[in-house]
Amino acid sequence: MSINFDSALGIHEKALSFRAQRSEVLANNIANADTPNYKARDLDFASVLAQQSEKTQRGTFQISRTNSQHIAVDGLDIGDATLQYRNPNQASIDKNTVDPQLEQASFAENSVQFQASFTLLNSKFKGLISALRGE
Repeated sequence: MSINFDSALGIHEKALSFRAQRSEVLANNIANADTPNYKARDLDFASVLAQQSEKTQRGTFQISRTNSQHIAVDGLDIGDATLQYRNPNQASIDKNTVDPQLEQASFAENSVQFQASFTLLNSKFKGLISALRGE
C-alpha cells in the first residue's frame, strides 16, 4: 500500500510555500522603504488558499511557467495575479507606499504563521513515521 502525500499532508505544504513567498515579498518591501516611487506589494493568503483549494478539489492543480527559461519546480504558483499593491495609510512626498512599521509587523506575523505551518507539517511527518514503524 502506498502513501499519498497530497492527502496525508493536506494544505499545510502549500501554506508553508505561500508563507515563504510572502516573506520574500515583505522583505523586498522593507528593503525598498527609501526607494522613490516604489509601490509596496503583498499577497492575500485567503484568495490564494481559495484558489488552490478549488484547483485541488477539481484535480487540476498544476504549476505554470510564464517563460520557458524559468526553472520548473513543484509547489505553489502564485503568479502576478495575486501579488497586489498595498494602499498606503499616509501619502509620502516621493510616492513610496512602504510603511516600514507596517511591513515589519506583517513580516513578524508572517514568520509566526510560517512557524505554525511548519510545526503542523512536522507533526504530520512524525505521525506518518510512527505509522510506518507500527508504533
